[in-house]
Amino acid sequence: MPELSVCVEMVFEGVPFTERIGLAAAAGADAVEFWGWRDKDLDAVANACDEHDLNVAAMLGSDVPLTDRARTSEARRSMRESIETAARLGCSTLIITVGQEQADIDHSTQRGAIVAALESVAPDAADAGVTLAVEPLNTAVDHPGYFLESSAEGYDIVDAVGDSNVKLLFDVYHQQITEGNVIANMTSHLDHIGYVHIADVPGRHEPGTGELDYENILPALAAAGYDGYIGCEFSPEGDDAAAVSDCRTILNG
Repeated sequence: MPELSVCVEMVFEGVPFTERIGLAAAAGADAVEFWGWRDKDLDAVANACDEHDLNVAAMLGSDVPLTDRARTSEARRSMRESIETAARLGCSTLIITVGQEQADIDHSTQRGAIVAALESVAPDAADAGVTLAVEPLNTAVDHPGYFLESSAEGYDIVDAVGDSNVKLLFDVYHQQITEGNVIANMTSHLDHIGYVHIADVPGRHEPGTGELDYENILPALAAAGYDGYIGCEFSPEGDDAAAVSDCRTILNG
């Protein structure tokens, strides 16, 4: 059975950061996630999670583009620092955004740089018990110029790395915009997926506000055998707690 995580960067946004953790717990979350960790009071985050019996499910793993071979050493260092921090927090997943397309470097060379960087830190992730989840993003609406937009290429990168601690983050919102066919694209590659994000299209609001039928999508994912985290990475259009609680209800069937 999948577990529910809440991205406290977007949900309960108007509340002091660590207080969002308690609100997520009260709304039915099993865990919380956030983006960059370097600007966070990690001791306060850990204490709040302990108080409310929540895990830290995910956070960003690199703030350096993996597409730029000139910065490969810097990217590896950033990911290794994130792996150490994740292990300290008991965080099971690091979200790896690969960076912008480099205009002066051909696509295959950039992809090779991504694979090489991930290969070099995968043993560190394995030793720490952390999964590196590579995330495709849509370029049509939110992230113009980003290198990796399709789940198909993301799965190919995971295969090229060939390490069980390197998986794909399948963001249903991004992939609906990029390619659609989200149920089949997830369930036919379940062994590649380490994390799932949800939001509706258009607007990136909570399920039920747009065109995606999450009452079919989430049960189909669970029925296929996915038992990882479902991350609520959306900006609620209505009440934040109700948005999370409704996701909990869909997951519970």
